Amino acid sequence: MPPSSSSPVNQQDVLIIGGGAAGLMCGGTLIKKNISVAIIEKSEKLGKKILISGGGRCNFTNLYIEPEAYISPNPHFCKSALSGYTQWEFISLMEKHNLTWNEKNPESGLGQLFCDKKSIAIRDMLVSECDGADFYLQTNIENIQFKDDYLIQTETELLQTKSLIIATGGESIPKMGATDFGLKIAKQFGIKTIPFTPALVPFIFNQNDLKRYFEDLSGTAFFAEVSCNNQAFKEMVLITHKGLSGPAILQISSYWSFGDEIKINLLPNIDAQIWLLKMQQVNGKSLLKNILSEFLNKKFSEKLVDSLINKNLADKTLGEINQADLKLFANTLNNWCLSPSGTRGMSLAEVCTGGVSVDEISSKTFEAKNQKGLYFIGETLDIAGWLGGYNFQWAWASGVACGIGIADEG
Repeated sequence: MPPSSSSPVNQQDVLIIGGGAAGLMCGGTLIKKNISVAIIEKSEKLGKKILISGGGRCNFTNLYIEPEAYISPNPHFCKSALSGYTQWEFISLMEKHNLTWNEKNPESGLGQLFCDKKSIAIRDMLVSECDGADFYLQTNIENIQFKDDYLIQTETELLQTKSLIIATGGESIPKMGATDFGLKIAKQFGIKTIPFTPALVPFIFNQNDLKRYFEDLSGTAFFAEVSCNNQAFKEMVLITHKGLSGPAILQISSYWSFGDEIKINLLPNIDAQIWLLKMQQVNGKSLLKNILSEFLNKKFSEKLVDSLINKNLADKTLGEINQADLKLFANTLNNWCLSPSGTRGMSLAEVCTGGVSVDEISSKTFEAKNQKGLYFIGETLDIAGWLGGYNFQWAWASGVACGIGIADEG
């Protein structure tokens, strides 16, 4: 419904819709610039996705933030914000609040940083940085209009602002209240959008593949290199009752489209052909599945020998297998091609690809190029990061850049 002309108007310099990572970061930036801010959040608490992130431990950033870790139609869009507010600056903010952190598995080289005091400490830090802002929790927006200023009608009152920031994220994890609200607002003002699609999400497979490759293996994990569309990740893979998950799978899912194959190198640090031919010479009386269990667990090794090349190799010793079949099996170990039938969807996706087109947004201030005073930040934009703290760093960086941009405009 349209705003009522008789409604009392609550005026703010800036109004942020979305009290998550990007919205809170932007709010804190504006407060420091002595700009009045109101933050509207439709759920009962702020930062709900922060609270569940990393299993409640909050992988808040990464040591190795680079633009190449972000997926967007414009690979240059993220550079300005990421260089303007780095991971080191967020770490300094934590230190200001006496929060400590640790690097998960430093030997892995993945650079994933977690808060020692868990996710709630990060959320509370961000809220404290917004001290002085007006918060509207459990507040639904009924209507937005633009007449020189933005008029935002909630269920209970009319808000007015010159600067409206949309920080409502994507559609992933709908049970947390995620929607496509940001896309709807963009469309209302004639801004191009790309439908959200799940990213950082497990794969599912058809029943034939599940039975052939994964039956009775749910919970089995292994280290592998997974690749698709000229991108590859070396991390753990987890077999589930519906298909595959684990960090390597979640990472590659962001580059996968329906119909694509994924390739799994089960022995990413070994040339399987050289290794198996050598084993054939020195351990000719050993069963292939027993040799393979040096790297993969016994049950999974048995399933692979039974299923990969249909050559009835399960009960043969290495000496009994002809070299052509051994080479074929070895090649499959290094190049196992599978075709997922889909993903687990938004309910299990950690982020989304798609969103508000970055072509229509300033990469420096995050203002819409053709709609003065309207800003989009965080995951609402068509940009998604890798697993491992990259998406939080994008929320921090885009929120700060937007806040500074508004302040600099005066």
